[in-house]
Amino acid sequence: MQETNDLLPPINKKASRFAQYLKRPRRGKLYNIGKTLLNLLLLCLLLYIFMLSITLMGAAFKLFGKEFANQLIATTTNPLVGLVIGILATSIIQSSSTTTSIVVGLVGCDALTIANAIPIIMGANIGTSITNTLVSVGHISISDEFERAFSASIVHDFFNFITVLILFPIQYYTDILGISAHFLADTFQHIGGMTAISPIGVITAPAIKLLTSLTSSGIILLIISLALLFATLRFLVKVLKSLIMGKAEKFFDKIIFRNALISLLFGIIITTLVQSSSITTSLVVPLVGAGILTIEQIFPYTLGANIGTTVTAMLASLATGNIAAITVAFAHLCFNLFGTVIIFPFRFIPIGLAKGLAKLSLKSKIYPILYIVIFFFLFPFLVLTFLR
Repeated sequence: MQETNDLLPPINKKASRFAQYLKRPRRGKLYNIGKTLLNLLLLCLLLYIFMLSITLMGAAFKLFGKEFANQLIATTTNPLVGLVIGILATSIIQSSSTTTSIVVGLVGCDALTIANAIPIIMGANIGTSITNTLVSVGHISISDEFERAFSASIVHDFFNFITVLILFPIQYYTDILGISAHFLADTFQHIGGMTAISPIGVITAPAIKLLTSLTSSGIILLIISLALLFATLRFLVKVLKSLIMGKAEKFFDKIIFRNALISLLFGIIITTLVQSSSITTSLVVPLVGAGILTIEQIFPYTLGANIGTTVTAMLASLATGNIAAITVAFAHLCFNLFGTVIIFPFRFIPIGLAKGLAKLSLKSKIYPILYIVIFFFLFPFLVLTFLR
């Protein structure tokens, strides 16, 4: 009997705990689940509006800039002029793919030589990074967020600047990109290719069509796109912080950004699928701004996006069988591959420069605006004025 009594206290204790568990109000758990689901839906909506704003921005720039860009590219006279034309044209129309398409068309009809086309492709690589720099300006009202986001966006710029500084003179004296591109074009021109459909283009097309049907003014569409972009970023960072801060850090650290190679491959794959390096690189800027990712983590991803953006054009050019189109596409690929191989071992240089400029920008909010205006528009315009 004594043994039975000895067993009663722990049994009663467990029964008491179980009774307390049953009496515990379930509202807290249901509330948290509901809140999480609501935040997930809100996150999906914000991401859609974010991608819509970037796509609309590109459409707006094309409305009042594509013809001007076409005229610029068609009148290139020397490699340096071609380089700054590539920067200016792509900064205006917000799409390296459009610049590359114009170049391919001009090369195909013998209006532009491949030798003159390659510097334009180099410039297009610099010009296309203006989009994620503009995205980072959406964080300008919060200093810590802006410093992280701005450094994450301009590290792409510094990679492109340094790559051009190294490869431009080498290309000028040796035509290394042209030789490599010709070799690859001759090797692969008969294997065939494919024209891929962008999922981002598919899901944003109805909204873009509706907005462009309401107005054909590029300026109005640009204002709408910027308003959507900045409003979305303001709420996107808050939702990311409240929803996934702890869990996301583990997910990114252990899976997507576990090491540089996986990050690089992820950038290539995502950009190949989405068909826009502007979108894929812009997507990580709010994540860095929110403190979920670091600039060191996203740098290989950015290089992967640079490579991935050339894959779509390469596959499309192979489908046409046009040797000029194939050569230009491979020249773009070679530029990014060579740049990645050269710069990646010394990645502390673009990362350090990006962090330094981001810290400087905290002293005055006018610095980021001056950076965009000077490097993407004023400098190319002045070079064109004096050299043409």
